[in-house]
Amino acid sequence: MQIKQKTVKKPLSFIGKGLHTGKVATMTINPAPENSGIRFRRIDLGENAIIEALAEKVSNTARSTTISDGEVSVVTIEHLMSALTGMGVDNALIDIDNIEVPILDGSAKPYCAAIAASGLVEQDAERKFITIDKEIVYKDEKAGVEIRVTPSEEPSYEIQVDFNSQVMGAQQASWNTKRDYAKEIGRCRTFVFFHELEFLYANNLIKGGDVDNAIVIVEHPVTSEQLSRMCKLFGAPTLDVLEDGYLNNVHLRYSNECARHKLLDLIGDFRLVGGFLKAKVSAVKSGHRTNTEAAKLVRAALAE
Repeated sequence: MQIKQKTVKKPLSFIGKGLHTGKVATMTINPAPENSGIRFRRIDLGENAIIEALAEKVSNTARSTTISDGEVSVVTIEHLMSALTGMGVDNALIDIDNIEVPILDGSAKPYCAAIAASGLVEQDAERKFITIDKEIVYKDEKAGVEIRVTPSEEPSYEIQVDFNSQVMGAQQASWNTKRDYAKEIGRCRTFVFFHELEFLYANNLIKGGDVDNAIVIVEHPVTSEQLSRMCKLFGAPTLDVLEDGYLNNVHLRYSNECARHKLLDLIGDFRLVGGFLKAKVSAVKSGHRTNTEAAKLVRAALAE
């Protein structure tokens, strides 16, 4: 059975600060013509400041995925790209009036909810799946990363993560298109280790982090002074460490929510192949850099 392309039924707007820049942006997912794919438009820079969401446009992968075209950049696109994929959106023009996509609650849940509430419009053209005729393997042996993209009639994603964390442990997660993306993957939030927070902030990252948009893993004992600094950093009255080793700013939605979020990222980064990938993607210890490098290999194979 052929699947028709789809776009959003009406414009969907979001306002929020970027996780890394802390800059507030208004972003709108607009309906777009068939075969136009996913494009971002920096409306603060002009009507023609448009970037196609493709792997070769990736310019930075430090803690998130950034795409650029000349002087035009959009930061932290992966959660939105994942939601568009999981919810079945082929074509959309995303207007944004600042450099970074709003982090919102740290997951793709707000995007999924808005898309589900408004619905999608079926377009005349059939969906053009991205297919490969042989397995593509990306490895970074130093980092212990392996990503395999295997031809398959059933698109699916799976990931194994291991940060040598006594709190988090080794985790895995998987998803295919027969399962409910919004419920199983889209609502899983980003995470960070407590000992990374001050370093990240000092290096001009996570300026938009707060107690509502990230899971914080406390791997090592912390002092009351450290907790006080985090309260000041996040603008929170009190913070404490739970018995399971997580900061009490949020509560886990799944025992393997961290792995599910890494899967969310994987799905979003792989949408940069240029459409819906009809393949099995299996990843071990991958992140934005390795995800997008593997996506570039797929793009290169398509060009051969």
